Amino acid sequence: MSEWLKNQLFVSHAIAATGSVTVATALTYPLDTLKVLIQVGSGSGKQLTPLQALNRVRSFSGNAGLYSGFGWLTSGKTLALGARFGAYEILTAYYKDGREDNYVHISEALMAGMVAGALESIACSPFELIKLRAQVTSASRVPRSTTASENRAAAPFIAKLLPRYTPDKKALNHSVTLLSILTSKHPNLVGALQEYPWMMTGSGKAPSVCDVRKPSSILSLEGWGAFWRGFRSGLARDSIFSGIFFSSWQFLHDVMLNWKAVGMDPIPRSNEEVGSLSPVSVSLAAGFSGSIAAAASHCFDTAKCRSQCTVLPKYISMERKMLKWTRPGNGFERFTGIHPADRNLLFRGLGLRMAHSGFASFMIVGSYYLTVDYLV
Repeated sequence: MSEWLKNQLFVSHAIAATGSVTVATALTYPLDTLKVLIQVGSGSGKQLTPLQALNRVRSFSGNAGLYSGFGWLTSGKTLALGARFGAYEILTAYYKDGREDNYVHISEALMAGMVAGALESIACSPFELIKLRAQVTSASRVPRSTTASENRAAAPFIAKLLPRYTPDKKALNHSVTLLSILTSKHPNLVGALQEYPWMMTGSGKAPSVCDVRKPSSILSLEGWGAFWRGFRSGLARDSIFSGIFFSSWQFLHDVMLNWKAVGMDPIPRSNEEVGSLSPVSVSLAAGFSGSIAAAASHCFDTAKCRSQCTVLPKYISMERKMLKWTRPGNGFERFTGIHPADRNLLFRGLGLRMAHSGFASFMIVGSYYLTVDYLV
């Protein structure tokens, strides 16, 4: 009987957690879409406003474009938040072991949160990559589908790397024209150029993210490592976010407990004697903590988004490893994965991310408490 009750309790909490993440993601996803478009669409000389990003999505994909990649983010967030809160609970249980008042210090919450955030980053990175490219595609002009004859005319090596993709013939012909002054005895210079994967677009650049947005295309052209692109900046972002989120949440929780204990007679000797706080107050504290954590980690979020929006074929990655390519930027930028060209863009979309994280944290905690109270 006790085993059955434990299983029922576990299932109830799992349902509550999954449902709260899904509801919070659904309500805040348009904010995330606009935030991503501002981060990747803005340059050093132009600032993309939320209204411009919204109009661009609606003009290319309609209102449904605001939810492009929603399923991928929901799946990733369910796993990532489970890893974050699960690791945090395990670490804090270790800290609280042997203490009479069952108390966690703010510094301990900070350290446990940073470790939990690192696990979250590892779990969620592949889902974020596919989600981000779907969001960018929703605001981009998708190339027309190629005909069967054009697919057959594509170079075999390029077709193997990226199926159903046709190189830019005009750009290829222009490249051949530029090379026509060179003496060459090759019987088919155009065909030889098409065999080189870096001539996919005829300009030496990799294809657009609109052409490499499906998991199969990403795996074929960029390899498994692409799913964890921007790992350095993502690790810094999630570690800082989770650490500040849990430490500030713990601080606010202590403040509310002390405020509640002021009017009690006799004065409680421990937090357990004070009793539990209302779900509304706990949810508001979580939302405020989420906004603060988002502001502190936003520059790393921008660096990760801009890195994931870059198509990097695996042959280029291999060349960089063979040539022992050094990352550009100073020591801090190399360590955290920030590209020096993005220095003036790191705080783009800050307000949208603070609103998204704050409201999502409020909704996740609030709906979780409500679901658990209803089921249990």
